[in-house]
Amino acid sequence: MDYYKQIFKRKSFHLFRGTGTITDDEMKGIEEFIKTVKPLDAEIETKICIVPESETTCKRGGQYCILFYSEAKDEYLRNIGYIGEQIDLYLASQNIGTLWFGIGKPKNMQMNGLDFVIMISIAKVAEDKFRKDMFKSKRKPIAEIWNGNTLGVAEIVRFAPSACNTQPWIVENTGNDLMVYRFKKPGKRGIMPVDKVGYYNKIDMGIFLFILETCIEYENYTYDRILFSDTTDDSIEQTLIAKYVYFNKI
Repeated sequence: MDYYKQIFKRKSFHLFRGTGTITDDEMKGIEEFIKTVKPLDAEIETKICIVPESETTCKRGGQYCILFYSEAKDEYLRNIGYIGEQIDLYLASQNIGTLWFGIGKPKNMQMNGLDFVIMISIAKVAEDKFRKDMFKSKRKPIAEIWNGNTLGVAEIVRFAPSACNTQPWIVENTGNDLMVYRFKKPGKRGIMPVDKVGYYNKIDMGIFLFILETCIEYENYTYDRILFSDTTDDSIEQTLIAKYVYFNKI
């Protein structure tokens, strides 16, 4: 699976119109792919299921919703973002549009003792509806999200999706390490309810870490990853969540 290529194609479909039908074979492909995704933390129990969108409160014209359930364990939100972004990029490769839908609710808020976290609405979309020029997308400039040598990575990783396009991350390249922070400017939350900012931004950080790793690997760097607990509240601007010790290109 060429995740890097799909970064340039994927798009968030806020409303599905004129969609096609996801076939039975495509559904089987999605289900098989889901079995292969790698978690950020294998110790956190998760479950992913697919239901018709009509069985949720999401009314965006999608055919199905992918529901993510998790053990409510430390860093479970980041873990779900990391897993979900792999599925997001795979679906783009199949011309299936996606929408991370944070406010949606399924019929069952728990499954096998696991709590519902978030859903992705999906629909079959014509290939020409996906992004043609990712660089026209509205994102923070590199200087706002990255300090130090970009390694050819920052130019692409800044297009990682996030709730309400908040882009809650900052990376510092010290010369040997990439220090990744969850960033929250006090008072800034877009249209998100104040009590949900931290929740969605922690999911966003999981999405970002997967995109970051995909870009690092594409540039042929090897790395060791160290994860840190994200325990601070939204009154703190920067919280260190990960460190990547990177090595020379392969």
